Amino acid sequence: MTKKILLFCDPGIDDSLAIMYTMLDPELELVGIVTSYGNVTQDQATANAAYLVQLAGKNNIPIIPGASTPVQEDEVTFYPEIHGEEGIGPIQPPRNMQYQIYPFDTIRLIIERYKNELIIVDTGRSTTLATAFILFPDQLKMVHSFYVMGGAFFVPGNVTPLAEANFFGDPTSSNYVVKNAHNLTITPLNVTQFAIITPDIVEDISKNKNNVYASIMAPVFEFYYDFYKETVPGILGAPIHDLLTIIIIKNPAIVDYIYYNANVVEGIEARGMSYIDLRPTSKTGETSIAIQLHYEAFIGEFSKVMLPE
Repeated sequence: MTKKILLFCDPGIDDSLAIMYTMLDPELELVGIVTSYGNVTQDQATANAAYLVQLAGKNNIPIIPGASTPVQEDEVTFYPEIHGEEGIGPIQPPRNMQYQIYPFDTIRLIIERYKNELIIVDTGRSTTLATAFILFPDQLKMVHSFYVMGGAFFVPGNVTPLAEANFFGDPTSSNYVVKNAHNLTITPLNVTQFAIITPDIVEDISKNKNNVYASIMAPVFEFYYDFYKETVPGILGAPIHDLLTIIIIKNPAIVDYIYYNANVVEGIEARGMSYIDLRPTSKTGETSIAIQLHYEAFIGEFSKVMLPE
């Protein structure tokens, strides 16, 4: 039986690759995409998600616009130098592209339809998922499990020395989600920064006639890789943070875990910092936090799906 995924995201190059992977994996079924601000504006993220769905010919997947700003009324920072002006590197969805968007209440309907079969994945700012928890508390209890890409536990952040981008973008919502989501797995920078895709793999994908995304893979990857070459000298590829979060749903053994309750700092000085209580007398918790990546297993899983025969 396929694993049914409702994906909250902000595509973004790594979110886009997570969508592509999910579309192509016969063991996963994408039953909805909820889009929000983050890497790009909510409007652009929505168009990008619709474009990727249309390329795969799966126009029946509901696209649901979510939050356009964080809970805090800060000015939102976007990242065109990482993801491009429109979010998928140099690729632009057609200006005249037609697509349907669905109302926010569709999230409730999807949960009620699939109940304990449904897995919710959040690879963007958690504003929208926190809103869903507030609006649909009874329905969210029905969900099988939650996967959140965010945080950096005792390793440097990527937006500040302490904080990772998703948790920094709306720490109040991230804290709300990590406190309220049951059967929760967090994939922080501890593992995602090592989930690196290399140029040779991308070249193979680009030549694969059975991959509907083959033609856009190389230009998208090269744009992303150029940013990382400048900021992480000597890096051999580009880390696809959000992709790893999808892959471990099917193959959890790709990473090692510790089990603690997570916290996200909301105050100014350490805003967005994630932490756990590691004191000798502290109790372990229910949340699975990925701390170490098995790289060869990750690449094997990625290649198997992205290079269909």
